[in-house]
Amino acid sequence: MLEKAFTGSRRYWLWLGFLSAVVMLGFLAWLHEQHVGLGMTGLSRDVPWGLYIGQFVFCVGLGASALVVVLPFYLHDWKAFGRIAVLGEILGMVSVFMAMLFIFVSMGQPMRILNVLLYPHPNSLIFWDLLVLSGYVLLNAILTITLVSSDYEDVPPPRWSKPLVLLSLPWAVSIHTVTAFLLCGLVARPYWMTPLLAPRFLASAFASGSALLVLLILLLRWLTGFDAGKDALRRLTLIAAYCMTVHVFFDLAETFTTLYSRRPEEISHLQYLFAGLAGNRPYVFWMWLSSLLALTALAVFLMPTWRSHHLVLPLACAAAFVSIWLDKGLGLMVGGFVPSVLGSTPAYTPNLPEWTVVAGIWAIGALLITVLFKIVLSIRETHQQETGPEDAAWNEAVQV
Repeated sequence: MLEKAFTGSRRYWLWLGFLSAVVMLGFLAWLHEQHVGLGMTGLSRDVPWGLYIGQFVFCVGLGASALVVVLPFYLHDWKAFGRIAVLGEILGMVSVFMAMLFIFVSMGQPMRILNVLLYPHPNSLIFWDLLVLSGYVLLNAILTITLVSSDYEDVPPPRWSKPLVLLSLPWAVSIHTVTAFLLCGLVARPYWMTPLLAPRFLASAFASGSALLVLLILLLRWLTGFDAGKDALRRLTLIAAYCMTVHVFFDLAETFTTLYSRRPEEISHLQYLFAGLAGNRPYVFWMWLSSLLALTALAVFLMPTWRSHHLVLPLACAAAFVSIWLDKGLGLMVGGFVPSVLGSTPAYTPNLPEWTVVAGIWAIGALLITVLFKIVLSIRETHQQETGPEDAAWNEAVQV
C-alpha cells in the first residue's frame, strides 16, 4: 500500500521536492532559533505569544474540520460523503499534528515539553490541551489507516471502527474548546475573556475546514480527475455557508457588545487592530482585509447561483480561509496582548525567521497531505481499472 506514494508523475515529484526544500529551510531557521533563543523573534516580555501560537490556534481549528464530513456520513447516513470521508480524516489528523509542531517550536527549548508529561496536573490547561490533541491525532491515525486499508483490500471497514468514529466526534469539539479555554481563562486579557470564545472557535473552525476541504476536492479534480460527486460538493459548500454565517454573526455580536458597553480596556484592543493605537498601525490593513474577505465569502455562500459556479466557488472558499487565517492566526493573538495590562502598546511584527519556521511547518503538512491523498487516490484508481467504473461504483455503494 505504501508503495503507491513512491510512484507518480514528474509534476508530483517536483512538488514533493519543492515542499522538502521549504521544510529544510524551516528546519535550518529553527536550528538557528535554538542557538540564539526566542530573542531572534519579534516576541517580548509583553507579547510572549505571537505568530507560532496564532498558527497553533488556527491549525487546531482545521483539525476539527474532519467533523464536517464524518458526522453527516456516520450519524446521518449521508452516502454522498462516502468518497471524501477518509480525506476529511487525513486533513484533520495532519492539521492537529501541525498544531502540535507549532507548540513545540514556540517553547524555545524543546525539552520543556517534558515538564508537561512528567509533572501533569489537572489544573494545567496546557496538560489537558496536550492530552486532547495527542489523543485526537492517535484516533484519526487509527481511523485513517483502517479506512485506507479497507480500500486497499476492497472490503468494508471493520465493525470496531465505528465506535472510534463516534468517539472522535466529541473529541474534535474538545480540542478547540480546551484551546479556547487557554485564552479566555486569562483574567487580565479582556479581548479573550468572553464565554463566546469557544463557540467562536468552533464556528470558524468548521467554516475554514470545510472551505479548505472544498478547495482540495476541486484541486484534486483538476489535477487527477478525482470526482467527489456533485451532491457531496454541494452539501459541503452548504455546510461552509452555515458555519461562515455563524462565524460572522458571533464576531459582530462580540464587536457590538464591546462598542456599546464602551469599556475602554476592551475597546482599546479593537482600536489597535482596526484603527491603530499610539501611532502603531501594523495590523489595520490586514484586519480590514480579513473583514472584507469574510463578508465577501459570506455573500457568495448565501447565493445558490454563486456558490455553485465553478469559478466563483473556489474564490469564495479561498477568501473564507484567508479571512479566518488572518483573524485567528495573527490578529486574535496579538490583539489580546496589545495594549498590555499596564496600558503600553508594545510593537510586535513577525520577522523573517519566524515566517520561515512557519512556512516549514506548513510545508510538512502539505507534504503529508500530498502523500496520503496520493495513496488513497491510487488505490481507488487501481480498483476502478480492475472492476470497471460501474462495478467500482456498485462496490462503493455496498460498502457505504
